[in-house]
Amino acid sequence: MSTTSLPAPDHSPLIREALLAAAFTADGLLDLLGAPAYAALARSETVPALRATRGRTPLETLVRLFLLQQTVPAEQAAAALPLEECVTDGWVVRADGGVRATVDVRPYGGPEGQDWFIVSDPGCGVGGAGGIGSHDEGVVLGVGGASTTLAGITVRTPVGRALDLGTGSGIQALHAAQHATGVTATDLNPRALAFTRLTLALSGAPAADLRDGSLFEPVAGEAYDLIVSNPPFVISPGARLTYRDGGMGGDDLCRSLVSEAGAHLNTGGYAQFLANWQHVEGEEWQDRLRSWVPRGCDAWIVQREVQDITQYAELWLRDSGDHRADPDAYAERYEAWLDEFDARRTKAVGFGWITLHKSGSDRPSIVVEEWPHPVEQPLGETVRAHFERRDYLRDHDDAALLAGYFRLAPEVVQEQVGMPGAEDPEHVILRQNRGMRRATKVDTVGAGFAGVCDGTLSAGQILDAIAQLLGEDPVVLRDRTPQSIRLLVEEGFLDPVGPPPAAV
Repeated sequence: MSTTSLPAPDHSPLIREALLAAAFTADGLLDLLGAPAYAALARSETVPALRATRGRTPLETLVRLFLLQQTVPAEQAAAALPLEECVTDGWVVRADGGVRATVDVRPYGGPEGQDWFIVSDPGCGVGGAGGIGSHDEGVVLGVGGASTTLAGITVRTPVGRALDLGTGSGIQALHAAQHATGVTATDLNPRALAFTRLTLALSGAPAADLRDGSLFEPVAGEAYDLIVSNPPFVISPGARLTYRDGGMGGDDLCRSLVSEAGAHLNTGGYAQFLANWQHVEGEEWQDRLRSWVPRGCDAWIVQREVQDITQYAELWLRDSGDHRADPDAYAERYEAWLDEFDARRTKAVGFGWITLHKSGSDRPSIVVEEWPHPVEQPLGETVRAHFERRDYLRDHDDAALLAGYFRLAPEVVQEQVGMPGAEDPEHVILRQNRGMRRATKVDTVGAGFAGVCDGTLSAGQILDAIAQLLGEDPVVLRDRTPQSIRLLVEEGFLDPVGPPPAAV
């Protein structure tokens, strides 16, 4: 594959106008296909979508052309697109008496209702005709679950410079362009940079500074306010597939990415990655990840999933279609994966999110946790608030904590657990209905404290009132409660706020 075979973006505004006029959007697809066929398409099952697009409307034509990779009659294509411009720029070619697409174009809804389009290799747009895997080394995939996960957890505060490292088809650069003054996108694969240019142009987004190279090499000596990367993190024997295999031993690519990011972050900036990491015999996986965090950075690392080495190998062998190959070749590849893991004493592989915040503190906050439970996306504001709370706790000793003011986070509910008819509950649970959706057990004091926190009284004043109500010594209560308050703040049940305005 070479970049010369890809379309030119010259007439992208005209083509975008035609796509929108035909309702070739995320909402338009759902309306046309219906929920079952739409869901089937996301699983790369095309038969229901083919049945739903038997007519000759422009929308049906565009779905067949760009998502289902069907050859369509030229007159239908001309009714849906500026056909001559599409042929000239290379979006489609004439073939078999009709027209076929040279790329996948998938409608994608932005976070504020924007109508965007992700351009990728034919049949490799997730939910397209070809599924998500490919044997082609230089293939560029469309947007998938990992891409949308990273987009959802990314902090979206306005920034000056953003870097999308390993841009692929450009989904992260597209998101970053909405809140960054300038976006740099890099990739080892020149085809990916060409696809990113097309994605941005067809989505009506500003162009990015596109650079060819590995990891941070294309931006040596430069610093950014936001770095995002959905890298080729798969731990595999060799680097057969550029889009997923990192080409370094074990989890070295992810380690290098994280450990080198600090040098390219401005103070106050964030770096956010998806990653795989090894669970090695005789080593705590949490310690392995803590060792990756660069100096001067706080970190929040969340392990979302763990697979044993057989599950992991089978997942990625299926991803590339090796399970459909010759049985002997499949067995040989499977053995190679297990040999690689045995050589590295790897017993399992973890997957999750890594966020760095360059605080510059000499007392870094590094949180490494396992959280396989459901969360509510988008989580960007939750991530930003996590680091803001860690900054607060680092700067406030117990005395300052008791002098501080707090407010119960939105949509926290209280659950009481106990035997029916009992006078008092056995224990009380505080539960978040947003963000990470955490739950924590609290005692009577903790429940009462959280329930009163509305930003009008200091923590110390609330504890004194509780002590009086319970008949406890207020000094003892003040002495034993700060750690519980810290935990509620750490986990996002309480938000620090400024003192209320002084009465006039």
